[in-house]
Amino acid sequence: MALLKICIFALALAVVVQSTIAQQAKYRGQFRIGAGHPPSQRHFPPRDRDPVGEAAVVPKRKQEAVEYEPSEECPEANGFYPDSKQCDKYYACLDGVPTERLCADGMVFNDYTPIEEKCDLPYNIDCSKRSKLQTPQSSQHCPRKNGYFGHEKPGICDKFYFCVDGKFNMITCPQGLVFNPKTGICTWPDEVGVTGCKSEDIFEFTCPKVNESVAVTHPRYADPDDCQFFYVCVNGDLPRRNGCKLGQVFDEDSKNCDWARKVPDCADWYKDRLTDAELDELENPKPKSTTTKRPPRVRGPSRRKPTPKVEQEEEV
Repeated sequence: MALLKICIFALALAVVVQSTIAQQAKYRGQFRIGAGHPPSQRHFPPRDRDPVGEAAVVPKRKQEAVEYEPSEECPEANGFYPDSKQCDKYYACLDGVPTERLCADGMVFNDYTPIEEKCDLPYNIDCSKRSKLQTPQSSQHCPRKNGYFGHEKPGICDKFYFCVDGKFNMITCPQGLVFNPKTGICTWPDEVGVTGCKSEDIFEFTCPKVNESVAVTHPRYADPDDCQFFYVCVNGDLPRRNGCKLGQVFDEDSKNCDWARKVPDCADWYKDRLTDAELDELENPKPKSTTTKRPPRVRGPSRRKPTPKVEQEEEV
C-alpha cells in the first residue's frame, strides 16, 4: 500500500516537471528576436542604410547668397552714405533700403566712414562737389542755427559769433588775430583776405621795403605806439603783431624782449600799472620751496599694556 502511494506521487511530480519545462520553453520563444513573426516582418536593422539615418548621409542644400545690386543712395546694403548733390543730406541704408536724413542746420554730413553716422562743421568737410544745402533757419547774429559766423559790421574783424541751435555767443580773438570765415578759427590778418581786415587796415603798419637777404630773416620792428609789442615781417612784407611778456618791452637795438629798466626809451612803460616792487618780483621771482613741512604728529593714547611694577622685598 505504501509502495503504491510512492509510485503515484512520483508520477504526479514527473507530470508537473514536464509541464514547467514546456511553459519555460514557450516563454523563451516569445522573447527571442524575430520569434513569432514571418521572415519578412522580423525586426532586423536594414543593412543598406546608414545606422545614423538618411540626414547624415545626404547633406542639406545650402541657401545661395543673393548678390546685392548697389543703388545711387546705397552703394552697399548697410551703412550711411552722402547725397550726391546736397552736403547736409545723407541716407541711412538697412538691407538696401535707404532712409533720407538731414543734418542740423549749419552742419554737413561727414562721409569719412559709412559705419558711423556723424554730422560736422563745414570747415572740416569738402563740399565742393555737393555744394547744395538746406534752406537756412536764421536768427539774431546766426545766419544758420549752428556754426561760427563773422561779425555783421565791416571792419570788426576780431569778433565772431558761435551759434548753437539758433542761440549765439560772441567771442573775441586773441590780440593780433582776426576771425577767418573760411576756417572758423582766429588767424593772422594776412591769411584771411577779407576786405578791411588786412594787417595794414587793423594795425596801420606797413613793413619797410628791404632787400631779399634781409627779407628772408623775417625782420622785427617795434610797435610805434606800444613798447610791449612789435611786428614780425614774414618774408619782409607780411606784418604780424607779437608781444613781450608782462614786465618786458621790445628792444629796438637787440630786436628782442627785455626788462623795461634795461631799455631807456621804454623804462617807464609800466609806471602807471606796476610798482617797482612788482617789477622786481617779475624779474627776480622767489624760488619755490621744494620741501614741505610735515604737520607735527599728534600722539594718541598708547595701546600697549603698562608693565606691572615689581617691588623687591626688603631683607630683614
